[in-house]
Amino acid sequence: MVLISPIASIALLIPITTMLLLRNRTPNGPPNPPTHRAADAYDYVIVGGGSAGAVLANRLSEDPSVTVLLIEAGGDETIFTEIPALAGYLQLSDLDWKYKTVPQPAACWGMTNRQCLWPRGKVLGGSSTINYMLYVRGNKNDYDAWAKLGNSGWSYEDVLPYFLKSEDFNSVTRSGNELYHSKGGYLSVSEAPWHTPLARAFVEAGVTMGYEETDINGAKQTGFTVAPGTIRNGARCSTAKAFIRPANSRKNLQVSLHSHAMKILFDNTKRAVGVMYHKDGKPQVAEARREVILSAGAINSPQLLMLSGVGPRQHLQQFGIPVVVDLPGVGQNMQDHIGAGIVFTIDKPVSVVQSRFENTFYVSQWGLFGRGPLTVLGGVEGLAFINTRYANKSIDWPDIQYHFISGSPAADSGRQIRRVMGFSNQFWDGYFKPISGKDSFMFSTTLLRPRSNGTISLQSADPFDPPVIDPKYLTDQQDVNVMVDGIKIAIALGYSEAFKQYGAKLHDKLYPTCFHEKPYSDGYWGCVARTYTSTIYHPVGTCKMGRNWDPLAVVDPHLRVYGVKNLRVIDASIMPLIVSGNTNAPSIMIGEKGADLVKRYWLKL
Repeated sequence: MVLISPIASIALLIPITTMLLLRNRTPNGPPNPPTHRAADAYDYVIVGGGSAGAVLANRLSEDPSVTVLLIEAGGDETIFTEIPALAGYLQLSDLDWKYKTVPQPAACWGMTNRQCLWPRGKVLGGSSTINYMLYVRGNKNDYDAWAKLGNSGWSYEDVLPYFLKSEDFNSVTRSGNELYHSKGGYLSVSEAPWHTPLARAFVEAGVTMGYEETDINGAKQTGFTVAPGTIRNGARCSTAKAFIRPANSRKNLQVSLHSHAMKILFDNTKRAVGVMYHKDGKPQVAEARREVILSAGAINSPQLLMLSGVGPRQHLQQFGIPVVVDLPGVGQNMQDHIGAGIVFTIDKPVSVVQSRFENTFYVSQWGLFGRGPLTVLGGVEGLAFINTRYANKSIDWPDIQYHFISGSPAADSGRQIRRVMGFSNQFWDGYFKPISGKDSFMFSTTLLRPRSNGTISLQSADPFDPPVIDPKYLTDQQDVNVMVDGIKIAIALGYSEAFKQYGAKLHDKLYPTCFHEKPYSDGYWGCVARTYTSTIYHPVGTCKMGRNWDPLAVVDPHLRVYGVKNLRVIDASIMPLIVSGNTNAPSIMIGEKGADLVKRYWLKL
């Protein structure tokens, strides 16, 4: 969760700034400040500078004979994005699109108006600049399933080289295996250099239950581990830092910040020829000689396609948008990971409590040496992948993931986390307020392969109106069943021998939304899942990759949009099925592979 309030004391800003300067890590304004004029032409125009878009900008501009424009709606990183422990404080800031779902009848019961908040990065680096930095590739069976759907070139064997291409692996606890890890890539990956003792207890608890301590990005995913993350020298390694800043000196790459894409432009042959975007108070146009590439993410990529006339005909006509091509799958097939928090209290002062670490000493420790509590990945210290009774245990394809958090939403005494989670007053007051500021830990029980799929649709034809987000969480009862089993296993972990020395005890307040259920019955835990329905920030699938016989396919296996020319989508929205794990690393992989697909196509011409 969160360790320190960035506004807790103005005095803290001074050492933070000083230490950043000493370590030469302060973001110094936009990389490659844009110098282009309206209606300038580029070979490639990329919309979205996030986890995939930043990779594309780097890789495509490696060729000095081509020109690349990267359009990003947000600004640059800030001092506070550097500090891993501040991840939660970046949400609902100017770096966040501040999206929320429509009211959910089957979930989000503990949130205001039953609406879950959906943080998305509106900043260079996208969500990699505001996320919890967890580096998880997913399961090999996920990618093999993509290939079996007809997406040739996307099996695990095909995509593993692209994970390795990006990675600069610097684990402090395990030696790198050249089959599954590499050094020298742009993206720094390691564990945080500081941990509470609860992190080790979490892994030991898993071992006592028969699971292995494993490298979740290696040969076997099922098991427990201390969380690996995208951090460098104790600071966040976003894709802006990893991929854009090394390309700063390339004259063929331009980055336009604070530039809101409004529409893709097509000629009369349905060829994408440019992008209209809003910057400096007026609309501007960037022409694309070769391709327009959408890397705006699972929300904004389908939104921009629909605003441009590519999407379900009836939906577009509802808003008077001229139809370029009728693609029913745009905005459909939306999948996301959700987590329900299971909180334990402890009687030892060893967890992440904000008041304990909110001081100049720890800020200086982080600033000078890149060590100490501020390096914790937003409070997430452990990850595990386990099997419920509904999983096929004969294969390594677990159905539940645990994010182990050495604290709880009450760790900051209600100052920020309750707000970024969107908790209702009833839920906060009835469940979390009694442990406000006290020592605790939490298992976020995460459903890996949800059956409940949602949609992204337009609210209007105005590109500045947020889209309508309806994830339809837990509308399939089987999702609830899996969550209940995962919650019960989490409780067994919390009561294991490894946590006894800390006086671990399940928080004994009942959910105020679940008084109608028998306490601690399956019905009660199902209600818990429906109440504490928190996005794990992994929306995917809304521009589905598939063959032309798939009625919901939006792009082909080369990521080209069906029915038009010179337009691709390269981001998490192309996933036909959500991966079993966090989605930032897979999005970076998609950017790497997508860049190669683009390069190979134009080399053949």
